[in-house]
Amino acid sequence: MEKAFSIPIEIRFRDLDAMGHVNNAVYFTYFEEARKAFILKLFEIKEPSDYFFILADISCTFLKPIQLGAKINVTISLGEIGNKSFTFKYKIVHSENPAIIFAKGSSTQVYYDYKEEKSKTIPEHIKEILLSHVA
Repeated sequence: MEKAFSIPIEIRFRDLDAMGHVNNAVYFTYFEEARKAFILKLFEIKEPSDYFFILADISCTFLKPIQLGAKINVTISLGEIGNKSFTFKYKIVHSENPAIIFAKGSSTQVYYDYKEEKSKTIPEHIKEILLSHVA
């Protein structure tokens, strides 16, 4: 299995702002779609109630505006993995020329017990899967 994972994103008219390019907040939705697809691929999680982490932090550096009709992919990979948290790294790139980078970002997820409402140490079997995909 490859360490980085990429999904195509279709830009919807509703994603645009008054300036005619994708609104800055929508980039985080694109990151979320990549995160969802990557977690499905790694852990076969389909239901929101089965997620074992909570988003703790997310950031985006906007490098180039995305226009309606642009063909884009979001690439996601794993970064650092700690005892209770792990980092995803994102790139939004042109699907036909990945050298054109529209944005870069990262997010930190914390292993979380929703019943107890507290963070927990990442179990070894999950940590092993995550570690095998660090780029």
